[in-house]
Amino acid sequence: RSSDLDCEMVGTGPGGRRSDLARCSVVGYYGDVVYDKYIRPPNQITDYRTRWSGIRKYHMKNATPFKSAQKEILKILAGKIVVGHAINNDFKALNYFHPKSLTRDTSHIPLLNRKAGFNEREAISLKRLTKQLLNRDIQVGRDGHSSIEDAKATMELYRIVEDEWEIELARNPVQE
Repeated sequence: RSSDLDCEMVGTGPGGRRSDLARCSVVGYYGDVVYDKYIRPPNQITDYRTRWSGIRKYHMKNATPFKSAQKEILKILAGKIVVGHAINNDFKALNYFHPKSLTRDTSHIPLLNRKAGFNEREAISLKRLTKQLLNRDIQVGRDGHSSIEDAKATMELYRIVEDEWEIELARNPVQE
């Protein structure tokens, strides 16, 4: 049916300016963890971005190589509606393009923003939407983000507006 994807990135290359995949989590419709692995990027890590990513050097010790992880993840996502928050960043880290008609980005749902009392045209952070609509704090503490926590929150947000949003999308199909 649908899966939610959330990835954490580390910096590679000069000054750590390039974002490479270092962890990927996929949860099912009800928040069940379908996939969660640390992933060794093809390029040398120059900035772990731990404050945001939660990734530390020891996570890379037994990490799955990028190419293997990419194959595993794409197999899970194939043919499914994929939900995520600012999901194009995750697709970019996976070197992947998912069909737009099967992509649901919770950072671009006017309906969700409206329910939360935010401006419809503004991209609202996952943290703020979760606090407002689910009355829950996420992304707190110094350990960085948890891709599982973020993926579960995003799927819950999607489920709040799913019926209305899918009807709207059926009336106005997305152009590939």
